[in-house]
Amino acid sequence: MPVTLEPPQFIDPNWTVYAAPISTLLQVSERLGLDTDMLLLSSGLDASELAIPDRRFPVNNYFRLFQLVADASDDPDVGLTVGRVTFLKGLNLQLYLSRVCQSVRDYLNLIPSALRLRGDIGQITVHRESNLVELRWEPLLAETGHKRFCSDDMLAASASILSSLSVMPVPLVKVTLTYSKPEDVTKLEDVFGCALAFDQAYSSLFFEREALGFAMLKQDYLEGPDQDNPFREFFESDNPADQLLSNVKQSILQYLPEGEVTIDKLASKLNISRRTLQRRLSDRDTSFLNILQEVRSEVALRYLSDNRLGITEIAFLLGYADQGSFSTAFKVWHGVSPREYRRK
Repeated sequence: MPVTLEPPQFIDPNWTVYAAPISTLLQVSERLGLDTDMLLLSSGLDASELAIPDRRFPVNNYFRLFQLVADASDDPDVGLTVGRVTFLKGLNLQLYLSRVCQSVRDYLNLIPSALRLRGDIGQITVHRESNLVELRWEPLLAETGHKRFCSDDMLAASASILSSLSVMPVPLVKVTLTYSKPEDVTKLEDVFGCALAFDQAYSSLFFEREALGFAMLKQDYLEGPDQDNPFREFFESDNPADQLLSNVKQSILQYLPEGEVTIDKLASKLNISRRTLQRRLSDRDTSFLNILQEVRSEVALRYLSDNRLGITEIAFLLGYADQGSFSTAFKVWHGVSPREYRRK
């Protein structure tokens, strides 16, 4: 019998998703031996537009495609497979964040939300429950929380991320799921490896609170296609004797993925007052905003030299809310769009 995902009763016509989750679905479909051209045609999507980095698509088309993949594959666990591919395709972003995060807590604070990375589907939020931490899937459309596919996708990807972040593994204590218990839970148990509870209020992962302090795994690798420069060495042209500028730039680099880098935050990290930091930067004929744009401009070029990173991921690593804001700024700095720069 086909697995049926009924279309939601109402979807805001302004809700959209990026090409990335659609491409992931198509990649899984291809591995399952499905006709991807027919899937695209039936879901109202144009394959040629999926290659445009800043293109967004109606979220209804995304849900329709997910339904078609589930029906055609006759696989109730297809969401778990999609979640695994989502995790693997996001490894490049994790590798970069591992260079600026010291602990699992840092990573959870810095990683862009699913709303920013995927589009108007929903997001994973962090909550505390006694001595446990809960990663809760909160879809924008409440009724999709009772469908397996999106819940399985989001939780499977999140569980894979948790198991790969730190030197010490982050074991799951329990997993709650909003949908009813399926006949076969073998693959669910394989993926989550712990007690499962069905028909719950939220689809969530739970792990011990102490794991927030686990140290991030530091990757010993070089960045860029020429493999010449370590990722951490962004500002080789700076005066090595000027420790203040180096510390300010490295601090900005660390805070960029949060989206809000302020002079107050930097001053606090450097253990000096805002006024003192402003004065010292003024003595060097610069300012916080000038350095912020300088860091973004230089780091953007390095990111763009690594083809493993998509334009969307680069925008978020630089602290921009979307690709459009990043592209506008990049044109001011370098006279061309990020896409044109990479193509050249």
